[in-house]
Amino acid sequence: MTMILGLYNYWVVIVLMMIGFYIIIAHGHLIKKIIGLNIFQTSVFIFYISVGKVEGATAPIWQEGIILYSNPLPHVLILTAIVVGIATTALGLALIIRIKEAYGVIDEDEIQAMDNQAMVNQDKEHQ
Repeated sequence: MTMILGLYNYWVVIVLMMIGFYIIIAHGHLIKKIIGLNIFQTSVFIFYISVGKVEGATAPIWQEGIILYSNPLPHVLILTAIVVGIATTALGLALIIRIKEAYGVIDEDEIQAMDNQAMVNQDKEHQ
């Protein structure tokens, strides 16, 4: 039981990952999909930070008597991933604004129905 409770951060990662994945798959609203993607990204960030933490280790600065160091690479990669995540979110929201201007809606099913109707109308014109 203590092993399960001792790894609570991994359980948080799993729960957040499944919540984000569910939101992406189950909802047709495009802004909800962006939110789900952000929740999923956050779970990946927490996972990498958890993996990078070494129990009883110190920062990789050389000092006498210290033999166990923590690798800073996962933390640096997460900083880069946060920047990429913000840029991806901004691009996604900009695309949603453009889709709203073009279609008047931001629900995936309604956009698909409009595209299908436009294709049917175009096929009728060519016949």
